[in-house]
Amino acid sequence: MSRIGKLPVKFEADISVSSNGNVITFVKGKNSVDLDTKGNVTFSLEDNVLTFVNMSESKVHRAFWGTYRALAANIVTGLTTGYTKQLEINGVGYRAAVQGNILNLQLGFSHDINYELPSVVEASVEKNVITLKSHIKQTLGQVAAEIRSFRPPEPYKGKGVKYMEEHIVRKAGKTSKK
Repeated sequence: MSRIGKLPVKFEADISVSSNGNVITFVKGKNSVDLDTKGNVTFSLEDNVLTFVNMSESKVHRAFWGTYRALAANIVTGLTTGYTKQLEINGVGYRAAVQGNILNLQLGFSHDINYELPSVVEASVEKNVITLKSHIKQTLGQVAAEIRSFRPPEPYKGKGVKYMEEHIVRKAGKTSKK
């Protein structure tokens, strides 16, 4: 039985939650996020508490029960506090700059990489650190992974784009013969 699915999702009064069939809509200010349960779980909305109920005791329904509860909790957290990811650029001549919704990256290639950010993601650059902010956790993680994939860190000198909290296991280089 899912331990996550049992927990209710509590949200503040400034977040309005409504349902239309199988779709739950969360709105705070100008930000709106939809969660489509696709009929895999039932849910009830009372006051400022959203609870999910298992459709049956089958393994698939129990998995959906915990998954949709976790997705709803992530949406509420994103709308209240938001999510942040930081990427660090290491390497001589590696730079980043933000121009509107375009992230311009110079990562040692013969050309610049112009990455268009989704409308829900904001970026800022200070020295060699790119800070990404969003209220949608999945989109933020996907954007950070795509930026990292342009030049992943290499194990010898550590050059490339890495997550701030990521630890790169370094390898020893060539050793001279005696």
